[in-house]
Amino acid sequence: MTESNMTDYEKEYGVFKWQVPEYYNFSEDVIDKWAKDPEKLAMIWVDDNGTRQEKTFLEFSQTSKKLANVLTHAGVKKGELIVVLLGRNIEWWDIFTASLRMGAVISPGTTQLTSKDISYRINASKAVCFITDNENADKFEAIEKECPTIKSKIIVGAPRNGWTCFSESVEQASKTFASVHTKIDDKAIVYFTSGTTGFPKMVLHTNEYTLAHTTTGKYWLDLTPDDLHWNVSDTGWSKAAWSSYFGPWNMGATLFTHFTDRFDPIKTMELLETFPITTMCGAPTLYRMLVLQDLGVFNNLSLRHCVGAGEPLNPEVIETWEQATGTIIRDGYGQTETVFLCGNYPCLEPRFGSMGKPAPGVDLQIIDNDLNIVAANTEGEIAIKIAQKRPLGLFKEYWREPEKTAATQRDGWYLTGDRAYRDEDGYFWFVGRSDDVILSSGYRIGPFEVESALIEHPAVAESAVVSSPDEKRGEIVKAFVILAPGFKASDDLKTDIQRHVKQVTAPYKYPRKIDFVISLPKTVSGKIRRVELRNKEWGKS
Repeated sequence: MTESNMTDYEKEYGVFKWQVPEYYNFSEDVIDKWAKDPEKLAMIWVDDNGTRQEKTFLEFSQTSKKLANVLTHAGVKKGELIVVLLGRNIEWWDIFTASLRMGAVISPGTTQLTSKDISYRINASKAVCFITDNENADKFEAIEKECPTIKSKIIVGAPRNGWTCFSESVEQASKTFASVHTKIDDKAIVYFTSGTTGFPKMVLHTNEYTLAHTTTGKYWLDLTPDDLHWNVSDTGWSKAAWSSYFGPWNMGATLFTHFTDRFDPIKTMELLETFPITTMCGAPTLYRMLVLQDLGVFNNLSLRHCVGAGEPLNPEVIETWEQATGTIIRDGYGQTETVFLCGNYPCLEPRFGSMGKPAPGVDLQIIDNDLNIVAANTEGEIAIKIAQKRPLGLFKEYWREPEKTAATQRDGWYLTGDRAYRDEDGYFWFVGRSDDVILSSGYRIGPFEVESALIEHPAVAESAVVSSPDEKRGEIVKAFVILAPGFKASDDLKTDIQRHVKQVTAPYKYPRKIDFVISLPKTVSGKIRRVELRNKEWGKS
């Protein structure tokens, strides 16, 4: 049995200190380090057709240098932004590594994004390069004329007219590229995250974020260079940075990657039996679907450690999984704006349903509205103390939105917007969001985005969107709709409205439930009181 990286939590938390260099480049300092061993395996990649590829750190290092030359030739400069829209293609990891190597800024997006979403992201970030596959290229071509900042577009897969072919250009490129000497606080990554108002905000991370995920890989994922790690996550989310890139590769672990367009619980269990996967990370929704299967027939697993993140995990699911596999799903917590903040480590006594304890290097507390640390078992807001020193990995800013950035900080605290309590033994227990953001199957969905899509349907006069409890997904999107004159409520109309939302915005945002109503609760100033609708939905007074 492999010994955990942390054997004494209190001691490790007490003595932990970051060594922060002035200059840092993940591709050179991490990828190239592991590449010194030419046989060191970085990834095992499989698809649903049985195709299998293996790629070493040396091969990722070499490909990223060639791609960096391609991007440089295409006009991408240090500090400029690349938008990438790919699934679990091996090229996604090549692009990430090349971007960091050359000091560009990478912004990944889920393949579920629509043309409208892509246009917004490109124009908000002033991106200069767009990279995708043939399955998603049509989306960009539909709005290409709206995106004047784009200098180059690169296609992964078969060549496409008007696009630079990824494979052909990389094959022809020079394999010599000197990594850019990037500072630790240079811009590196932009994620788009949903909020309660307005369109998604741009979360800007610097190179320190790439280093800070060492704690994600070391303490929460508990990885070593001997592990084969599977993160069942979409590449468009920060979860992929946590568990499909920085966390594992900081520790030299090998990634297992399954390229597929849908989650199949039986196929997942078969892969766990076929390959010597030792550690696994997934959203709670995934585990909820897995425990519904007959897990007793899968008795040849190599698993030693499993984690979940993105939403609270049901204790019943944890117990069922442990009985079937012998491993405990250890919950973890963090945000798009942060690295790993709190979790259940192998050395800690598991408390099912708990978020665990703060990550080394993070002063995490529960505070009240007056910014005072509350007593044990008292609900408050989860906050990070940043008065003396900001923890490594906290985002630099909401890019180009100083007011929204400032709103997250008060008198030496970073406010997460999440509520929890801490028990007498120091374990954190999640209560919920203090705003209206919906967490469904690990996806973060802002009500404003869904409401904006709804109002474009001719039958919708007004709407309010809130979360609704769901056994499988944790939460789902529910819409309360006031119909426009001339329309009558019906199941067919619900279906049509749902279809419309899927077309206007990313499909995962559509309301799975719709109630037609005559009025919506509002404040005296006319703002919709989503909290009132949400509380009724969740059975709260």
